[in-house]
Amino acid sequence: MPLYSETYGHRLSAGDERPVLVFLHGLLGSGRDWRQVVNELSPSYLCLTIDLPGHGHSNLLTPSGFEDVNQQIVQTLNHRNIRHYVLVGYSMGARLAMYHACFPCSESQAKLVGLVLEGGHFGLPAKERDSRLANDEEWAKRFDSESLELVLADWYLQPVFSSLNHDQRQSLIQKRSDNLGSGIARMLLATSLAKQPELKSKVEQLPFPVCYVCGENDNKFKCLAEKTGLDLTVIPTAGHNVHVELPHEFSMAVSHFLDRLE
Repeated sequence: MPLYSETYGHRLSAGDERPVLVFLHGLLGSGRDWRQVVNELSPSYLCLTIDLPGHGHSNLLTPSGFEDVNQQIVQTLNHRNIRHYVLVGYSMGARLAMYHACFPCSESQAKLVGLVLEGGHFGLPAKERDSRLANDEEWAKRFDSESLELVLADWYLQPVFSSLNHDQRQSLIQKRSDNLGSGIARMLLATSLAKQPELKSKVEQLPFPVCYVCGENDNKFKCLAEKTGLDLTVIPTAGHNVHVELPHEFSMAVSHFLDRLE
């Protein structure tokens, strides 16, 4: 079943070789998180935002794992008659984008020609997976059973969000409190980092350009990206969520990447 999606901007005409830009959001987000970026890029490119399972208008869809979500993404692209595209993914969406690129689906009717990764983890070594799964199971239990505002207040105190100030945290808590807790819990477990294959070497060997974008203050993911052979763009003063904190700078990074595809 296709996921909920929306298109914006430039319509492709016959002979137009520009790729469609397909955006995958992070945990607790939705396609609307990309609105400011899409506003900048859609005059030149057709943009497609997708609500991933458990989120936005796809919040009642239940995923079983990475491959299941990958199939749903492919079905959405086919439904939208996408023929060639660039995937832009943030955090969980970046991990799903990597999986999608590394494990192509035979049902796909479209050609992936580029990948933009924002704050995405390449996968854990086997020895770290049990503890990560236990941690994700605890968060999923809380998302499923407690007040979302209370859970989010603790969620945004995690080290990865350390660059956020108090007002930014409160804004995110308010923004994300309209989620369905049970849907978030299911997606968190289905796409747990503990269940993700290690993708670093596969991503480095992809036959098309890959760009990794991260914030200057996102130390964890900046270090992960620096250990790869990928093209790395570091956005000054930004934290983990560059496309929300500095949408213009993120859009420019994507534009420069697209210029190199031509």
